[in-house]
Amino acid sequence: MPSRLPIQDIFAGLVTSIGTAIRYWFHYTLVAFAWLGVVPLTACRIYKCLFTGSVSSLLTLPLDMLSTDNLLADCLQGCFVVTCTLCAFISLVWLREQIVHGGAPIWLEHAAPPFNAAGHHHNEAPAGGNGAENVAPDQPANPPAENAVVGENPDAQDDQAEEEEEDNEEEEDAGGEDAADANNGAQDDMNWNALEWDRAAEELTWERMLGLDGSLVFLEHVFWVVSLNTLFILVFAFCPYHIGHFSLVGLGFEEHVQASHFEGLITTIVGYILLAITLIICHGLATLVKFHRSRRLLGVCYIVVKVSLLVVVEIGVFPLICGWWLDICSLEMFDATLKDRELSFQSAPGTTMFLHWLVGMVYVFYFASFILLLREVLRPGVLWFLRNLNDPDFNPVQEMIHLPIYRHLRRFILSVIVFGSIVLLMLWLPIRIIKSLLPNFLPYNVMLYSDAPVSELSLELLLLQVVLPALLEQGHTRQWLKGLVRAWTVTAGYLLDLHSYLLGDQEENENSANQQVNNNQHARNNNAIPVVGEGLHAAHQAILQQGGPVGFQPYRRPLNFPLRIFLLIVFMCITLLIASLICLTLPVFAGRWLMSFWTGTAKIHELYTAACGLYVCWLTIRAVTVLVAWMPQGRRVIFQKVKEWSLMIMKTLIVAVLLAGVVPLLLGLLFELVIVAPLRVPLDQTPLFYPWQDWALGVLHAKIIAAITLMGPQWWLKTVIEQVYANGIRNIDLHYIIRKLAAPVISVLLLSLCVPYVIASGVVPLLGVTAEMQNLVHRRIYPFLLMVVVLMGILSFQVRQFKRLYEHIKNDKYLVGQRLVNYERKSGKQGTSPPPAQSSQE
Repeated sequence: MPSRLPIQDIFAGLVTSIGTAIRYWFHYTLVAFAWLGVVPLTACRIYKCLFTGSVSSLLTLPLDMLSTDNLLADCLQGCFVVTCTLCAFISLVWLREQIVHGGAPIWLEHAAPPFNAAGHHHNEAPAGGNGAENVAPDQPANPPAENAVVGENPDAQDDQAEEEEEDNEEEEDAGGEDAADANNGAQDDMNWNALEWDRAAEELTWERMLGLDGSLVFLEHVFWVVSLNTLFILVFAFCPYHIGHFSLVGLGFEEHVQASHFEGLITTIVGYILLAITLIICHGLATLVKFHRSRRLLGVCYIVVKVSLLVVVEIGVFPLICGWWLDICSLEMFDATLKDRELSFQSAPGTTMFLHWLVGMVYVFYFASFILLLREVLRPGVLWFLRNLNDPDFNPVQEMIHLPIYRHLRRFILSVIVFGSIVLLMLWLPIRIIKSLLPNFLPYNVMLYSDAPVSELSLELLLLQVVLPALLEQGHTRQWLKGLVRAWTVTAGYLLDLHSYLLGDQEENENSANQQVNNNQHARNNNAIPVVGEGLHAAHQAILQQGGPVGFQPYRRPLNFPLRIFLLIVFMCITLLIASLICLTLPVFAGRWLMSFWTGTAKIHELYTAACGLYVCWLTIRAVTVLVAWMPQGRRVIFQKVKEWSLMIMKTLIVAVLLAGVVPLLLGLLFELVIVAPLRVPLDQTPLFYPWQDWALGVLHAKIIAAITLMGPQWWLKTVIEQVYANGIRNIDLHYIIRKLAAPVISVLLLSLCVPYVIASGVVPLLGVTAEMQNLVHRRIYPFLLMVVVLMGILSFQVRQFKRLYEHIKNDKYLVGQRLVNYERKSGKQGTSPPPAQSSQE
């Protein structure tokens, strides 16, 4: 092994490495061009060609593929089209798995048409996509004896027995040919070899499919992806759109659809609805003429279209209705009118609809979260009319497959009524009361700009980075809400003698553990778990038919029970109204009062006042709860706790001043000097610095840097931050934080700010340069030094990489396995020389 490599070896190694890099660069460029250029651009051009509506576009499609007009826009639109087709393909595969494992509907397995057999599925549990359940006749078919619902559904068992007899009669009337087809299908399933598919899946990896393994096999995959994109665009977009378009033109609704600004979406949905109706009719005809394969194919296609439309309704239409209803009921709160909403919709229809859909989704989510909180407090069985989202057997897709359309339509209407009534009770009515009692309180100030000296951007960053994390990351809020619900339930139960109905009896709660075990065992016995031979379809049918809560607890039914339930509902409505009045007034009033000391008479966005008021209310409630928890321990313990907490608060304030005050301020000022001022302020103007804005931006930058540090490799800053985070606020170590974290970071930031300033203001004038040069140096020294630091980092990185390449060339030439080969061709000492065969080979 020589001490230094010859120049020709180094040059040859560099040429080899450069050649390898160029080869990989060409290959990955081809991969990126194929997947990010050819595939989306082809999808976009084919999509535009199909929806242009002229034959000439089909003839000029090859030339349009090679056109360079609007490349970036077409690529972005093509990426969206490819994403939609990919999601459609994945949804189809997943829906097929749901049908295979959960079982097809009864009308698909037997000869009965879907619209006849669907009406006899009353024993199936409804899907709770919108939160509202069906009415009493949709209770479980075979509830356990101990779990009989007292007073909730007295006639359900008789009706369900008759329905079971009808189901049994229809099952006995099923034809023998359908049974033969089912047997043949089962035989085909048995002949299917899953190992071959698994082996094929193991051979095809993401690297091989995308071409990241260095091979050119991905070009075949690109061809298939383009072909599948074209096929999916034809089948799932082109055909439904034109079916709906011709239907709307024939019915004369074309102008109304064009006025909605969503002509394509509405036309496509109408086409899917007509396609579903056509599939039902064709399925019925195929059943009459006993075309079994065609009947099954048409039935599966109908299930696909049905589930797709139901998903659109559940996820798209219902939140959109809730969002618009919330907006309409809150117009007076923002001093707006329906004309203003119409103008905003005309100017930006897509944005308006998306914002309303987003608000509706948030409303549905928090409503479902509150229902889950109620289930933790109330007796199991009280909320029998609402679907339990925590139920492990809850599968909304399976219910979309099995339940008929009219059941989903009934549930949708019931959900709209329930959600709309709650909005009226908790938003529209409180606003009317506030306007009558406090005329000057409303409307809320929701302007998009402000003439106040405080920047809106700074307030937004303060809200997002300080206030909201403190409110959302606390687990106490949920416990407080749960305690309030429990207290209200206990009060209402004793006032109306419904304690047993709402919370259960005390003597029964003492034996709740044993009763829960017995109920679960009895439910498993009654739900007729299928044997192995019956398959997953029978298991899923058993899941659908069990329905009601397993841990149901009986209760004592008092006199005049319906009247007491009515009074309970009235009491609940009054409580919700009062709670809504408090939530709409107290935080905003407190926030306005506190902000008045800061901004004076200037009006700011009510989002900030509400957030500030919520934060103050949260701190107040937290302090009160802590004092209440300490009171039973005595005065001495309270003073000791107050002393400990005072010391901890002092340490926390010192740390907050250093890490949340000084460090963000220095970081924001450095960012302003290095990036913002050189880009925004010309040399003939003087930059102005606002410490408040610099601090707000510095908070954001500090959080980003801390997150990147925690995700990066291990070094001293990451170790210190992890240790401080592990200690928490209760075990805060002020000396460690100042010595290991605050002092080094502040020192580096101060040096970064002061050294360039000293050079520009103290050293450069001593050199005798002109005033223009002094101004240029003073304004550009910060980005110049940043560029120098970056270049030094790049050079040091390249030096390390060259050293690694040097060692790699040396090892490749002179290292065989783990042994060194002599560099000299002839050696005087034979004992130290390697075998002749190895030396001759080298």
